[in-house]
Amino acid sequence: MPIVTDMPVLSPPSALPAPAANKAVEVYDFRRPTTLAREHSRVLELAFETFARQWGTQLTTKIRTGSTVVTEQVTMATYDEYAASLPASTAMVLFSLDGQDAKGVIQFPSEAALGWVTRMLGGAATAPIPDRKFTEIEHALVKRLMEDTLEDLHYSFGSLLAEAPAVHGIHFNSQFAQAAATNTLMIVARFTVRMGEWNWRATIALPAEVLVQQLGSNNPLSDTAAAPAQLRAQLAEVPVEVGLALAPVPVTPETILNLAVGDVLRLPHPVTQPFNLTVGGKPVARAQAATHGSRKAGQIVTTEETTP
Repeated sequence: MPIVTDMPVLSPPSALPAPAANKAVEVYDFRRPTTLAREHSRVLELAFETFARQWGTQLTTKIRTGSTVVTEQVTMATYDEYAASLPASTAMVLFSLDGQDAKGVIQFPSEAALGWVTRMLGGAATAPIPDRKFTEIEHALVKRLMEDTLEDLHYSFGSLLAEAPAVHGIHFNSQFAQAAATNTLMIVARFTVRMGEWNWRATIALPAEVLVQQLGSNNPLSDTAAAPAQLRAQLAEVPVEVGLALAPVPVTPETILNLAVGDVLRLPHPVTQPFNLTVGGKPVARAQAATHGSRKAGQIVTTEETTP
């Protein structure tokens, strides 16, 4: 015989809102945490943002079409990981850095460069742009454009790049363009390049060794020995809730549920005893009720030693 109960029917969980459901999740590898200090990461972000503005202005001037470049992300990765994240067929401009065997990389779709060249030669990039290698003329124009871009990079990074980078070569296969050893750490910046109605993804990779050395000398980190004092100073500025309270009394839930207007709840707090001064609900001192001008106040009479 079936047993019928009055169990409530649970409604199925509601679907996540569209923004939360579609939000991209970035995978974090705990086996190799980020090695850049926060101060250094912020310096690099500012440098790449400055470069993005300069690059966008330069493109607008060269191709005579409104162009913008927006920095999306700055991360650290090995060259092998960086190359694996790129499309197999793409334009990669390798540039040399003074005293470094590893090369830097400016990567963008070939169709983006062909669109720039079309505009530079007076054409209108309205038809679909093919993804192919450059002709000799296109190669020369793109190389000249990248030389100006590297000048903007050098200007934006200032003392972080002691010498101006120079174009080393242009490649069209991300797997064959070996700019550095596979385990070389690179600072990778990702951008969105807009030209009119066209949008492309671009990246710049710089050997981390070059930048980290300059960051350490130009932007030294805080002394670790001063960390305890800095922590105490910061905690001293954190706002806390302070209140005056009567001594608590234990009651049953039935007493609370049956409370009505006019009921008297006896509290074990003598009239002559000062109030408890609490911080975050924990008593730290005792204080007498007083007035300060037109406001109520509490005058400290004793303090209590408490274990944090």
